[in-house]
Amino acid sequence: MSLRIYGNRLIKTLPGQETRPTLARVREALFNIWQGTIADGRWLDLCTGSGSMGAEALCRGAKLVIGIERSRQSCAVIEQNWQQVVKADQTFQMMRGDVVQELASLAGQQFDRIYFDPPYTSELYVPVLEAIANHQLLSPTGELAVEHNPGVTFEISDLEICRQKRYGNTALTFYRLPKSSH
Repeated sequence: MSLRIYGNRLIKTLPGQETRPTLARVREALFNIWQGTIADGRWLDLCTGSGSMGAEALCRGAKLVIGIERSRQSCAVIEQNWQQVVKADQTFQMMRGDVVQELASLAGQQFDRIYFDPPYTSELYVPVLEAIANHQLLSPTGELAVEHNPGVTFEISDLEICRQKRYGNTALTFYRLPKSSH
C-alpha cells in the first residue's frame, strides 16, 4: 500500500490496520495548526506507525525527526520512507521498542513538536504523557499533539491543554508546558 503526503509524494505503508495511518484530513489540519513552526525544529513521533507524520515533518523542513515504534516491520518501512524525503541538512532516527522505555533514553533532549498516536484502546496515554513531562522532553515553547477517541481527555499535572479539535471519530488534544514553568 502507499499513501500521499506533502508535496504529492508517495510513501509505503504496511497492509492491514496494524499501523492505521493518520487520516489525510487530520494530518492536513495538524500541519495547518502548526504551520510555520516545523522548519528547523525538532520533531518526536511516538507510536510512529506508518511514519507519515514524521515524513511530513521532514518535507516541511524539520531539522531532526525521531520516531519510536515497536513493530520491526514498520520500522523498516518508515526508515525507507524517511530516507526518500530527508535532505542533506536534516537527520532522522528510528528507535524500535517500548515507547515509555525509549522515552527515558531521550532524557536531556527537548523537542519543539511531539506527535503521539497510539492504538486508541491502548493503556499508553497516561504513562507516555507522564514520561514526556518527567523527562522534560517538550521544549519551553513546544507543543504536543495527542490523537485519540473523541470524548476522552487525559489530564497530566505537568502539562496543560491548550486546544482540542475533533475530526469525525478522531480527536487531537494539544498540550504545552504550563506558563509558570517557563
